[in-house]
Amino acid sequence: MNIAHKEPVDTSASKRNTWILTVAQAFGGANAPIVISLGGLVGQHLSPDPGLITLPVSLLNLGLALGTLPAAYVMRRFGRRRGYLFGTMIGMISGLIAAAGIILSSFVVFCLGTCMAGFYSSYVQSYRFAAADNATGAEAQRAIARVMVGGLIAAIIGPQLVIWTRDAVPGTAFAGSFISQAMLAALAFPVLWRLRAPSSQKSKGITDAAERPLLQILTSPRYLLAIASGVVSYGLMTFVMTASPVAMVGHGHSIDQAALGIQWHILAMYGPSFITGRLMVRFGKERVAAIGLLLIGCSAAVALFGFDIAHFWGSLLLLGIGWNFGFIGATSMVADCHTPAERSKVQGANDFLVFGTVACASFFSGSLLHSSGWEAINWIVLPAVALVLVPLVWARNKWPASLN
Repeated sequence: MNIAHKEPVDTSASKRNTWILTVAQAFGGANAPIVISLGGLVGQHLSPDPGLITLPVSLLNLGLALGTLPAAYVMRRFGRRRGYLFGTMIGMISGLIAAAGIILSSFVVFCLGTCMAGFYSSYVQSYRFAAADNATGAEAQRAIARVMVGGLIAAIIGPQLVIWTRDAVPGTAFAGSFISQAMLAALAFPVLWRLRAPSSQKSKGITDAAERPLLQILTSPRYLLAIASGVVSYGLMTFVMTASPVAMVGHGHSIDQAALGIQWHILAMYGPSFITGRLMVRFGKERVAAIGLLLIGCSAAVALFGFDIAHFWGSLLLLGIGWNFGFIGATSMVADCHTPAERSKVQGANDFLVFGTVACASFFSGSLLHSSGWEAINWIVLPAVALVLVPLVWARNKWPASLN
């Protein structure tokens, strides 16, 4: 049974907040692409062990995973707006610390900065849920997709800042890129200041009496499938994307080509958001998520055909589109699994499990790339896709009501 009960809808406030969150997503969403584009490359210069070159990216995802539950608590206790403003301050500090690590040639300091960037991303990732707070049904699905459109702008801003600012600090490559990361977080602060959301759940008349224990929610097949869809969609995307810049450079392509490949990939991640909401309304969340997983499998097949730039970029494009359908579909599935009182802990638990897996995937990606090569990474994608695709297709036929 669909249990996603919502508060009465204030349409004008919902639309206003959606636009604010979309702009904030454009600034905050560029945080991760900067780290992902440069983390492995900076790691090559600073890391004492070749097996740790992707550790900065892994720590980004670890920080994201570890930050989800504290971020959920902060927003539950103090409200979305105050929580997001606090998150932007973390984002500013993280960029400056990462830049200092590069300037000081300290791998540890650089990794601390990327880990803090993950804490900032734990707030940014919840923008998609915030958009659906005061919407219902099809409108909630569209609101989630609209906020993700902000990532399309982030896809342009992030990699281009890498190219434009990488030599901004004389004699220290890439430090300027992380200073620009801090500046983007600063720009998000006045935008989020205008967000008008409840100061806390209790201020909306939502009490703990309406809540089920988290363990009971975790045993729900619908919620488990939603988590699994998000884990595999995001985990596999990160698993491949983390290794791709290093793999491209290792196969004779330039740093600029690697950065542009990530840019096209992130454009593909967020570009379909213009239509993903409508596709979910028309065909159902589970079906859209299943198509996303199929596209992720196709991206691995393209990568296995060769090492030309066309193979890398083609694979990354399919991977991005697949992530969009898979992850947004999974997000909408999660939004159907809780009452308003359960919102923070259910969303926080989902993001903790998703991004905890993502952190492990990004770390394993670097080690596997170093030990076994690019092909091994892509061969692993295929069985992982099948593991979730089968129950997702089964659920599409078993739970027709979930498509409404």
